[in-house]
Amino acid sequence: MKFDLKQDAKRLVVICLASVLMAVNIKTFVRTGDLYPGGATGLTVLIQTIFERFFSITVPYTAINLLLNAFPVYIGFRFIGKKFTLYSCVMIVITSVLTDIIPVHVITYDILLISIFGGMLNGLVISMCLMVGATSGGTDFISIYLSEKKGVDSWNLILGLNVVIISIAGALFGWDKALYSIIYQYASTQVLHALYTRYQKRTLFIVTKKPEEICDEIYAITNHGATILEGKGSYEHCERNVVYSIVSKDEVKQVLRRAREIDQDAFANEMKTEGLAGRFYQKPND
Repeated sequence: MKFDLKQDAKRLVVICLASVLMAVNIKTFVRTGDLYPGGATGLTVLIQTIFERFFSITVPYTAINLLLNAFPVYIGFRFIGKKFTLYSCVMIVITSVLTDIIPVHVITYDILLISIFGGMLNGLVISMCLMVGATSGGTDFISIYLSEKKGVDSWNLILGLNVVIISIAGALFGWDKALYSIIYQYASTQVLHALYTRYQKRTLFIVTKKPEEICDEIYAITNHGATILEGKGSYEHCERNVVYSIVSKDEVKQVLRRAREIDQDAFANEMKTEGLAGRFYQKPND
């Protein structure tokens, strides 16, 4: 593992801040609303609630959460990236300890407000972690492993796990809180989708007089290849070349800016890519 003091210090600060926000969210929104988020957090809260309600035993959040994250952390170290997993472990440990230490603080008892704003805060925290090369743990490790290493759409797997957690919570403690938990997860997913774009793809069609130069620039910026299509302009009836490429959403602006610098008359069309088959380079986690 190679360390960059300035960059790693920045990552650590963001992860610590995210840990505080995650713990506050759990004790302010999740616990107040008796919600059951998805993943390891939701399963930890569910296990805690089962012990409290049926056995009158208070089990620390830290003990359960660290145990549930043991196997996902192994997957992270083994297959995803050592630094990525190390910083994720920092996130998991700090969040767990703070969740046990921070007292419950009630902002509102309105369950709908709790579900929406708690979910939004959860999505923000997860996005912060992913942007600096870490994760909040649990199913995030499994999702990244399946997406990057196996080329498997992990959405159905994670969704299935969340459905199981919510179903158990609904059967044991009432379906109203379980259904509000779905609102929580939906709000979290929407924020995450808006803020973190690493796995979102965009298709680019660039009409240009300098296709080779733009193709070279696309490769330099994104490490993705491109295809040059020959065409004919319908208005001027002259030959035109179209550069076709698929890049990550967060790379689009830089690619288009360089394309316009190379050819100020270039015309570009950006489209959302819904599905992709074949090899697509994804920058590995460290």
